[in-house]
Amino acid sequence: MFAQVADAGSFTRAAERMKLPKSTVSRRIAALETELGERLLQRSTRKLLITEFGDKVLQHARQVLCEVEQTQALAQHRQVLPSGRLRVSMPADFANTALQTMLAEFVKTHPAISLELDLSARRVDLIGENFDLAIRMGDLPEDSLLTAKRLGVFRVGLYASPTFLTAHGAPTTPDDLNRLHALMLMSRTGEALPWRLQPLEGSEPGALITNPVSRTLANSPDVLMRLAQNGCGVTTLADFIVEPMINGGQLARVLPGWMAEPAVAWAVFPGRRLMPAKTRVFLDALTLTLDACPASRIDRP
Repeated sequence: MFAQVADAGSFTRAAERMKLPKSTVSRRIAALETELGERLLQRSTRKLLITEFGDKVLQHARQVLCEVEQTQALAQHRQVLPSGRLRVSMPADFANTALQTMLAEFVKTHPAISLELDLSARRVDLIGENFDLAIRMGDLPEDSLLTAKRLGVFRVGLYASPTFLTAHGAPTTPDDLNRLHALMLMSRTGEALPWRLQPLEGSEPGALITNPVSRTLANSPDVLMRLAQNGCGVTTLADFIVEPMINGGQLARVLPGWMAEPAVAWAVFPGRRLMPAKTRVFLDALTLTLDACPASRIDRP
């Protein structure tokens, strides 16, 4: 502020440039002089003179002003051209099956962003490990330090290979699944996540499949999908993922009148206020990609 007053030559003109009341500018300069213990300006009714001490302080003040302006210019540039290191955590299966094209386009469109993807199964500490955003599936624990945006709710069905169904017989009711080999997701405690089935139409009650005669557990939907493709059993998969496998004859729908619990995808990040441009454009790309999924396969809030 002192540099602005010195360059303007008056409190009035400086106040106008800074869009502040003249009294505020005068009071703050007086406070600065009191803190430094010496006058910076000699005031008269006609002109404003800079003291010898004020001239020395002015050199530093102008340097500070220049650095502030450079910082503001840098921030504005980063908002116009998103750049910098962007750390994102997401499930490897989701990245491979749903986001391959989106990630490739993002890297090509934003060369100034250094994208770092953590595809491990662990739930990262966004703030403690300095992550900008994470994609998480299912229910979220309460966390006052984080903000979550629901990306979509994916319809999930039962699938197996045609060869498996020919060899073992296609089930006609949920109870028939108990006699077939089940390919099931494994929880963090090492237990099988039960299949909670609901009819697509009508008032028929739901079914809970918890203990098939034989089963294989894995914490990777992609691995379970590949096992199903190779005739190993029945598994649950998001409908929009399996369309290429159905068209190619590698998978077939099992119990088409039933669906499993929908898969909810969330974007989690450290608050919405002052979100960096690099995070905002990535979140926008995610939203655009999932919005493009056919309405019959994804339900958005």
